[in-house]
Amino acid sequence: MVDDQPAKLLSYEAILGELGENLIKASSGREALEYLLKRDIAVVLMDVSMPDLDGFELADIIRQHPRFQKTAIVFISAVHLTDVDRIKGYQRGAVDYISVPVIPELLRAKVSVFAELHRKTQQLEALNKELRVLSGRLLSLQDDERRRFARELHDGLGQDLVAVKMIVDALGQPYMADSIEQNAGQASQLIDRALQQVRSISHLLHPPLLDEGGLQSALHWYVDGLSRRGDIQTSMKLSPLEFPRLSAELETTIFRIIQEALTNIVRHSEARKAQVSVALGKEQIEITIRDDGKGIAEPIVSMRPGSIGVGIGGMRQRAKEFGGELRMHNIHPGTCVEVVIPIQSSSLRVAPVLAPVNANG
Repeated sequence: MVDDQPAKLLSYEAILGELGENLIKASSGREALEYLLKRDIAVVLMDVSMPDLDGFELADIIRQHPRFQKTAIVFISAVHLTDVDRIKGYQRGAVDYISVPVIPELLRAKVSVFAELHRKTQQLEALNKELRVLSGRLLSLQDDERRRFARELHDGLGQDLVAVKMIVDALGQPYMADSIEQNAGQASQLIDRALQQVRSISHLLHPPLLDEGGLQSALHWYVDGLSRRGDIQTSMKLSPLEFPRLSAELETTIFRIIQEALTNIVRHSEARKAQVSVALGKEQIEITIRDDGKGIAEPIVSMRPGSIGVGIGGMRQRAKEFGGELRMHNIHPGTCVEVVIPIQSSSLRVAPVLAPVNANG
Protein backbone atom coordinates (compact mmCIF):
# COMPACT_ATOMS: atom_id res chain seq x y z
CA MET A 1 0.00 0.00 0.00
CA VAL A 2 1.72 3.16 -1.23
CA ASP A 3 0.46 6.64 -0.31
CA ASP A 4 2.12 9.81 0.98
CA GLN A 5 -0.82 10.47 3.34
CA PRO A 6 -0.66 8.32 6.55
CA ALA A 7 -4.41 8.65 7.12
CA LYS A 8 -5.15 6.95 3.80
CA LEU A 9 -2.73 4.14 4.56
CA LEU A 10 -4.47 3.57 7.91
CA SER A 11 -7.87 3.50 6.21
CA TYR A 12 -6.66 0.95 3.63
CA GLU A 13 -5.20 -1.13 6.44
CA ALA A 14 -8.52 -1.07 8.29
CA ILE A 15 -10.48 -2.02 5.17
CA LEU A 16 -8.14 -4.88 4.16
CA GLY A 17 -7.32 -6.12 7.64
CA GLU A 18 -10.04 -8.76 7.70
CA LEU A 19 -8.56 -10.50 4.63
CA GLY A 20 -5.76 -11.89 6.79
CA GLU A 21 -3.09 -10.87 4.29
CA ASN A 22 0.34 -9.45 5.11
CA LEU A 23 -0.16 -5.69 4.62
CA ILE A 24 2.90 -3.48 4.07
CA LYS A 25 2.69 0.32 4.18
CA ALA A 26 5.01 2.63 2.23
CA SER A 27 4.78 6.42 2.40
CA SER A 28 6.66 7.08 -0.85
CA GLY A 29 7.51 5.47 -4.15
CA ARG A 30 11.15 4.99 -3.18
CA GLU A 31 10.20 3.25 0.07
CA ALA A 32 7.87 1.01 -1.93
CA LEU A 33 10.74 0.05 -4.27
CA GLU A 34 12.88 -0.94 -1.28
CA TYR A 35 10.12 -3.28 -0.03
CA LEU A 36 9.63 -4.74 -3.52
CA LEU A 37 13.30 -5.67 -3.82
CA LYS A 38 13.33 -7.37 -0.41
CA ARG A 39 9.99 -9.24 -0.46
CA ASP A 40 7.63 -11.21 -2.62
CA ILE A 41 4.70 -8.86 -3.28
CA ALA A 42 1.35 -10.04 -4.65
CA VAL A 43 -0.47 -6.71 -5.14
CA VAL A 44 0.69 -3.09 -5.21
CA LEU A 45 -2.05 -0.65 -4.16
CA MET A 46 -0.87 2.88 -4.85
CA ASP A 47 -2.00 6.49 -5.03
CA VAL A 48 -1.42 8.24 -8.35
CA SER A 49 -0.66 11.73 -6.97
CA MET A 50 2.48 11.54 -4.85
CA PRO A 51 5.40 13.99 -4.56
CA ASP A 52 8.89 13.10 -5.76
CA LEU A 53 7.78 9.94 -7.58
CA ASP A 54 4.14 9.68 -8.66
CA GLY A 55 2.18 6.48 -9.22
CA PHE A 56 2.66 6.42 -13.00
CA GLU A 57 6.44 6.79 -12.70
CA LEU A 58 6.60 4.16 -9.96
CA ALA A 59 4.61 1.73 -12.13
CA ASP A 60 7.06 2.29 -15.01
CA ILE A 61 10.01 1.44 -12.76
CA ILE A 62 8.29 -1.63 -11.31
CA ARG A 63 7.44 -3.02 -14.75
CA GLN A 64 11.05 -2.65 -15.93
CA HIS A 65 12.23 -5.18 -13.32
CA PRO A 66 11.93 -8.81 -14.55
CA ARG A 67 10.61 -10.00 -11.18
CA PHE A 68 7.65 -7.62 -11.20
CA GLN A 69 6.47 -7.70 -14.80
CA LYS A 70 3.39 -9.66 -13.77
CA THR A 71 2.80 -8.09 -10.34
CA ALA A 72 -0.74 -6.71 -9.99
CA ILE A 73 -0.78 -2.89 -9.72
CA VAL A 74 -3.99 -1.16 -8.63
CA PHE A 75 -4.19 2.65 -8.85
CA ILE A 76 -6.32 4.69 -6.44
CA SER A 77 -7.00 8.31 -7.35
CA ALA A 78 -9.34 11.14 -6.41
CA VAL A 79 -8.01 13.47 -9.11
CA HIS A 80 -6.85 11.53 -12.18
CA LEU A 81 -10.22 10.09 -13.13
CA THR A 82 -10.59 10.87 -16.83
CA ASP A 83 -10.47 8.22 -19.51
CA VAL A 84 -7.08 9.56 -20.58
CA ASP A 85 -5.77 9.08 -17.04
CA ARG A 86 -7.11 5.54 -16.92
CA ILE A 87 -5.56 4.68 -20.28
CA LYS A 88 -2.27 6.13 -19.05
CA GLY A 89 -2.47 3.90 -15.97
CA TYR A 90 -3.23 0.77 -17.97
CA GLN A 91 -0.40 1.54 -20.40
CA ARG A 92 1.98 1.53 -17.43
CA GLY A 93 0.89 -1.92 -16.35
CA ALA A 94 -2.05 -1.29 -14.03
CA VAL A 95 -4.57 -4.11 -13.77
CA ASP A 96 -7.26 -1.93 -12.18
CA TYR A 97 -8.16 1.68 -11.43
CA ILE A 98 -10.22 2.63 -8.34
CA SER A 99 -11.68 6.08 -7.75
CA VAL A 100 -12.09 7.88 -4.43
CA PRO A 101 -14.17 7.62 -2.27
CA VAL A 102 -13.23 3.95 -2.01
CA ILE A 103 -15.98 1.41 -1.50
CA PRO A 104 -14.55 -0.97 1.16
CA GLU A 105 -16.30 -4.11 -0.16
CA LEU A 106 -15.06 -3.43 -3.68
CA LEU A 107 -11.48 -2.83 -2.56
CA ARG A 108 -11.46 -6.01 -0.46
CA ALA A 109 -12.87 -8.05 -3.33
CA LYS A 110 -10.31 -6.79 -5.84
CA VAL A 111 -7.31 -7.24 -3.55
CA SER A 112 -8.50 -10.69 -2.51
CA VAL A 113 -8.80 -11.81 -6.15
CA PHE A 114 -5.34 -10.54 -7.12
CA ALA A 115 -3.71 -12.04 -4.01
CA GLU A 116 -5.30 -15.43 -4.74
CA LEU A 117 -4.20 -15.23 -8.39
CA HIS A 118 -0.65 -14.58 -7.18
CA ARG A 119 -0.77 -17.65 -4.94
CA LYS A 120 -2.16 -19.82 -7.74
CA THR A 121 0.57 -18.57 -10.06
CA GLN A 122 3.24 -19.43 -7.51
CA GLN A 123 1.77 -22.91 -7.03
CA LEU A 124 1.67 -23.44 -10.79
CA GLU A 125 5.28 -22.33 -11.17
CA ALA A 126 6.33 -24.69 -8.36
CA LEU A 127 4.43 -27.56 -9.97
CA ASN A 128 5.95 -26.79 -13.37
CA LYS A 129 9.41 -26.77 -11.81
CA GLU A 130 8.70 -30.09 -10.10
CA LEU A 131 7.40 -31.49 -13.39
CA ARG A 132 10.58 -30.45 -15.19
CA VAL A 133 12.71 -32.08 -12.50
CA LEU A 134 10.63 -35.26 -12.57
CA SER A 135 10.73 -35.37 -16.37
CA GLY A 136 14.50 -35.10 -16.29
CA ARG A 137 14.77 -37.86 -13.71
CA LEU A 138 12.32 -40.01 -15.65
CA LEU A 139 14.40 -39.73 -18.81
CA SER A 140 17.50 -40.63 -16.81
CA LEU A 141 15.74 -43.64 -15.27
CA GLN A 142 14.53 -44.75 -18.69
CA ASP A 143 18.09 -44.63 -20.00
CA ASP A 144 19.33 -46.61 -16.98
CA GLU A 145 16.55 -49.18 -17.48
CA ARG A 146 17.36 -49.53 -21.17
CA ARG A 147 21.04 -50.04 -20.37
CA ARG A 148 20.16 -52.67 -17.78
CA PHE A 149 17.92 -54.61 -20.15
CA ALA A 150 20.50 -54.32 -22.94
CA ARG A 151 23.19 -55.67 -20.60
CA GLU A 152 20.98 -58.54 -19.46
CA LEU A 153 20.06 -59.44 -23.04
CA HIS A 154 23.71 -59.29 -24.18
CA ASP A 155 25.43 -60.91 -21.21
CA GLY A 156 22.73 -63.46 -20.36
CA LEU A 157 20.35 -64.35 -23.16
CA GLY A 158 22.79 -63.39 -25.93
CA GLN A 159 25.64 -65.51 -24.56
CA ASP A 160 23.39 -68.54 -24.06
CA LEU A 161 22.07 -68.31 -27.62
CA VAL A 162 25.62 -68.01 -29.00
CA ALA A 163 26.62 -71.16 -27.08
CA VAL A 164 23.55 -73.04 -28.38
CA LYS A 165 24.38 -72.01 -31.96
CA MET A 166 27.97 -73.24 -31.58
CA ILE A 167 26.76 -76.60 -30.28
CA VAL A 168 24.15 -77.00 -33.03
CA ASP A 169 26.63 -76.01 -35.75
CA ALA A 170 29.11 -78.60 -34.47
CA LEU A 171 26.59 -81.47 -34.31
CA GLY A 172 27.03 -82.20 -38.02
CA GLN A 173 30.79 -82.60 -37.76
CA PRO A 174 32.21 -86.18 -37.88
CA TYR A 175 34.24 -85.74 -34.70
CA MET A 176 31.02 -84.99 -32.76
CA ALA A 177 29.35 -88.31 -33.59
CA ASP A 178 30.20 -89.89 -30.24
CA SER A 179 28.95 -86.94 -28.15
CA ILE A 180 25.78 -85.90 -29.95
CA GLU A 181 23.54 -86.91 -27.05
CA GLN A 182 25.67 -85.05 -24.50
CA ASN A 183 25.83 -81.85 -26.60
CA ALA A 184 22.12 -82.00 -27.34
CA GLY A 185 21.50 -82.13 -23.59
CA GLN A 186 23.73 -79.11 -23.05
CA ALA A 187 21.91 -77.22 -25.80
CA SER A 188 18.56 -78.08 -24.24
CA GLN A 189 19.72 -76.77 -20.85
CA LEU A 190 20.96 -73.53 -22.39
CA ILE A 191 17.64 -73.07 -24.22
CA ASP A 192 15.74 -73.65 -20.95
CA ARG A 193 17.88 -71.01 -19.26
CA ALA A 194 17.30 -68.57 -22.11
CA LEU A 195 13.54 -69.13 -21.89
CA GLN A 196 13.65 -68.47 -18.15
CA GLN A 197 15.46 -65.19 -18.77
CA VAL A 198 12.84 -64.19 -21.36
CA ARG A 199 10.06 -64.97 -18.86
CA SER A 200 11.80 -62.96 -16.13
CA ILE A 201 12.23 -59.91 -18.36
CA SER A 202 8.63 -60.22 -19.57
CA HIS A 203 7.31 -60.43 -16.00
CA LEU A 204 9.28 -57.34 -14.99
CA LEU A 205 7.88 -55.34 -17.89
CA HIS A 206 4.28 -56.48 -17.39
CA PRO A 207 3.21 -59.50 -15.30
CA PRO A 208 1.09 -61.83 -17.48
CA LEU A 209 -0.91 -62.78 -14.38
CA LEU A 210 -2.29 -59.24 -14.30
CA ASP A 211 -4.14 -59.90 -17.55
CA GLU A 212 -4.89 -63.58 -17.01
CA GLY A 213 -5.71 -63.83 -13.30
CA GLY A 214 -6.29 -60.22 -12.32
CA LEU A 215 -4.95 -58.02 -9.54
CA GLN A 216 -5.28 -60.66 -6.81
CA SER A 217 -3.12 -63.22 -8.63
CA ALA A 218 -0.53 -60.68 -9.75
CA LEU A 219 -0.13 -59.24 -6.24
CA HIS A 220 0.23 -62.70 -4.66
CA TRP A 221 2.88 -63.57 -7.25
CA TYR A 222 4.81 -60.34 -6.67
CA VAL A 223 4.60 -60.32 -2.85
CA ASP A 224 5.49 -64.04 -2.58
CA GLY A 225 8.47 -63.51 -4.86
CA LEU A 226 9.66 -60.59 -2.76
CA SER A 227 9.50 -62.68 0.42
CA ARG A 228 11.17 -65.74 -1.19
CA ARG A 229 14.12 -63.67 -2.37
CA GLY A 230 14.65 -62.61 1.22
CA ASP A 231 14.48 -58.92 0.39
CA ILE A 232 11.82 -58.29 3.01
CA GLN A 233 9.17 -60.31 4.85
CA THR A 234 5.96 -59.13 3.21
CA SER A 235 2.34 -60.01 4.00
CA MET A 236 -0.79 -59.09 2.09
CA LYS A 237 -4.49 -58.79 2.88
CA LEU A 238 -7.26 -58.35 0.33
CA SER A 239 -10.82 -57.47 1.25
CA PRO A 240 -13.11 -59.09 0.23
CA LEU A 241 -11.30 -62.41 0.09
CA GLU A 242 -12.88 -63.19 -3.29
CA PHE A 243 -11.52 -60.00 -4.80
CA PRO A 244 -13.38 -59.09 -7.99
CA ARG A 245 -11.82 -58.21 -11.31
CA LEU A 246 -11.45 -54.48 -11.99
CA SER A 247 -10.92 -52.63 -15.24
CA ALA A 248 -7.53 -53.38 -16.80
CA GLU A 249 -6.36 -49.77 -16.37
CA LEU A 250 -7.32 -49.66 -12.68
CA GLU A 251 -5.73 -53.05 -11.93
CA THR A 252 -2.50 -51.92 -13.58
CA THR A 253 -2.53 -48.65 -11.62
CA ILE A 254 -3.02 -50.39 -8.25
CA PHE A 255 -0.36 -53.01 -9.04
CA ARG A 256 2.20 -50.37 -10.09
CA ILE A 257 1.54 -48.23 -7.00
CA ILE A 258 2.10 -51.21 -4.69
CA GLN A 259 5.11 -52.37 -6.70
CA GLU A 260 6.74 -48.93 -6.50
CA ALA A 261 5.98 -48.58 -2.77
CA LEU A 262 7.52 -51.98 -1.99
CA THR A 263 10.54 -51.20 -4.20
CA ASN A 264 11.11 -48.00 -2.22
CA ILE A 265 10.84 -49.96 1.04
CA VAL A 266 13.45 -52.48 -0.13
CA ARG A 267 15.83 -49.79 -1.37
CA HIS A 268 15.56 -47.10 1.29
CA SER A 269 13.71 -48.08 4.46
CA GLU A 270 16.04 -50.66 6.09
CA ALA A 271 12.82 -52.42 7.12
CA ARG A 272 12.45 -56.11 7.95
CA LYS A 273 8.70 -56.39 7.47
CA ALA A 274 6.04 -54.84 5.27
CA GLN A 275 2.27 -55.23 5.05
CA VAL A 276 0.06 -54.56 2.05
CA SER A 277 -3.70 -54.08 2.36
CA VAL A 278 -6.21 -53.55 -0.44
CA ALA A 279 -9.83 -52.99 0.65
CA LEU A 280 -12.65 -52.58 -1.86
CA GLY A 281 -15.60 -50.60 -0.55
CA LYS A 282 -18.84 -49.47 -2.15
CA GLU A 283 -17.42 -46.14 -3.30
CA GLN A 284 -13.63 -46.42 -3.12
CA ILE A 285 -10.57 -48.63 -2.96
CA GLU A 286 -8.21 -48.11 -0.02
CA ILE A 287 -4.59 -49.22 -0.46
CA THR A 288 -2.25 -49.24 2.54
CA ILE A 289 1.46 -50.16 2.53
CA ARG A 290 3.28 -50.18 5.90
CA ASP A 291 6.83 -51.00 6.93
CA ASP A 292 8.85 -51.04 10.15
CA GLY A 293 11.85 -49.16 8.76
CA LYS A 294 13.54 -45.87 9.57
CA GLY A 295 10.80 -43.62 8.17
CA ILE A 296 11.14 -40.80 5.67
CA ALA A 297 12.04 -37.11 5.86
CA GLU A 298 9.33 -34.55 6.63
CA PRO A 299 9.63 -32.69 3.27
CA ILE A 300 8.90 -35.97 1.48
CA VAL A 301 5.98 -36.79 3.83
CA SER A 302 4.40 -33.43 3.03
CA MET A 303 5.40 -33.84 -0.64
CA ARG A 304 6.90 -30.40 -0.92
CA PRO A 305 7.87 -29.39 -4.46
CA GLY A 306 11.36 -30.56 -5.30
CA SER A 307 11.57 -33.07 -2.44
CA ILE A 308 9.94 -36.15 -3.99
CA GLY A 309 11.49 -38.37 -6.63
CA VAL A 310 10.14 -40.02 -9.74
CA GLY A 311 8.82 -43.04 -7.82
CA ILE A 312 6.56 -41.19 -5.37
CA GLY A 313 5.67 -38.63 -8.03
CA GLY A 314 4.60 -41.44 -10.33
CA MET A 315 2.50 -43.08 -7.61
CA ARG A 316 0.73 -39.80 -6.89
CA GLN A 317 0.11 -39.15 -10.57
CA ARG A 318 -1.30 -42.65 -11.13
CA ALA A 319 -3.75 -42.11 -8.26
CA LYS A 320 -4.72 -38.65 -9.55
CA GLU A 321 -5.57 -40.06 -12.98
CA PHE A 322 -8.46 -41.92 -11.30
CA GLY A 323 -9.42 -39.00 -9.06
CA GLY A 324 -7.56 -40.52 -6.12
CA GLU A 325 -5.17 -39.21 -3.50
CA LEU A 326 -1.86 -40.41 -2.06
CA ARG A 327 -0.85 -39.65 1.54
CA MET A 328 2.23 -40.58 3.56
CA HIS A 329 3.11 -40.37 7.24
CA ASN A 330 5.67 -41.79 9.64
CA ILE A 331 4.28 -44.29 12.16
CA HIS A 332 7.36 -44.80 14.40
CA PRO A 333 8.79 -47.15 13.49
CA GLY A 334 8.30 -47.10 9.77
CA THR A 335 6.19 -45.41 7.17
CA CYS A 336 2.60 -45.74 6.05
CA VAL A 337 1.55 -45.00 2.47
CA GLU A 338 -2.19 -44.62 1.92
CA VAL A 339 -3.92 -44.35 -1.44
CA VAL A 340 -7.66 -43.79 -1.82
CA ILE A 341 -9.19 -44.15 -5.28
CA PRO A 342 -12.89 -43.53 -5.96
CA ILE A 343 -14.56 -46.42 -7.74
CA GLN A 344 -17.54 -46.56 -10.04
CA SER A 345 -19.57 -49.51 -11.26
CA SER A 346 -17.85 -49.19 -14.63
CA SER A 347 -14.53 -50.03 -12.95
CA LEU A 348 -15.78 -53.52 -12.01
CA ARG A 349 -15.70 -56.37 -14.47
CA VAL A 350 -18.72 -58.65 -14.61
CA ALA A 351 -17.63 -62.28 -14.52
CA PRO A 352 -18.92 -64.18 -17.58
CA VAL A 353 -21.69 -66.69 -16.96
CA LEU A 354 -20.71 -70.10 -18.38
CA ALA A 355 -23.42 -72.22 -19.95
CA PRO A 356 -23.63 -75.85 -18.73
CA VAL A 357 -21.81 -78.31 -20.95
CA ASN A 358 -23.93 -80.84 -22.80
CA ALA A 359 -22.59 -84.32 -22.06
CA ASN A 360 -23.63 -85.49 -25.51
CA GLY A 361 -21.67 -82.72 -27.18
